[in-house]
Amino acid sequence: MVEEEKVIVVEPPEGVVIKGFDKEGWAPKTEIGRKVKSGEIKSIEEILTKGVKLLEPQIVDMLVPDLQSTLLSIGQSKGKFGGGKKSIWRQTQKKTKEGNKPNFACLAVVGNKNGYVGIGFGKSKETMPAREKALRAAKLNLMNIRRGCGSWACGCGASHSIPFKTTGKCSSAQIELIPAPMGTGLCIEEECKKVLDLAGIKDIYANAMNSKNRLNLVTACFNAFKELSKTKISNKDVEHLGIIRGRNE
Repeated sequence: MVEEEKVIVVEPPEGVVIKGFDKEGWAPKTEIGRKVKSGEIKSIEEILTKGVKLLEPQIVDMLVPDLQSTLLSIGQSKGKFGGGKKSIWRQTQKKTKEGNKPNFACLAVVGNKNGYVGIGFGKSKETMPAREKALRAAKLNLMNIRRGCGSWACGCGASHSIPFKTTGKCSSAQIELIPAPMGTGLCIEEECKKVLDLAGIKDIYANAMNSKNRLNLVTACFNAFKELSKTKISNKDVEHLGIIRGRNE
């Protein structure tokens, strides 16, 4: 008898969107886009290391095929006595003579859980256009981050945390990311935890100030990643802290 093969379908976590990309239907509008489609540029690192600004989200879709995305809860639904549940839509409205004109905004984060992450903010009169704008902006803001083991209590040399302490700020919100030993987990606010998870960081400590505004706090967390890339380090520290950038081959 011939045994039947079992096909196991792994569904993505709740809130995470994995969308396919149509290479044949893509018509590049920039020189970099045409080089990517022709195969001349085969890695996203070739673009990010040169500091070239991304202008087409399809470039990211093609070079980082395992990219995942999710929407962060930056709003709050209406409830009695000022309460309400967290919502991915941040709704505002303008009062005019014709009536109330609502606007919807959302914050998207994309990442491949292996060193690449980006966030984007989108706003529109409808929910779906706001979502598409946020996803597009997140892909265009994609960056590679430094990972390593900078905890004095661990020193394993693996890339499960960040190599050294860093600080990010947005408006009045400020957050400090501190390396943590392996097995600690993500000791940080829930929405920032989603960003770190998609970036591929598994263990971290955090200290946040003026964190009531979740939009500013998440942006401050992303700015802290940028500070990691700006810090100059020696080759000796790279080997000692197990620092890697971007995809871990």
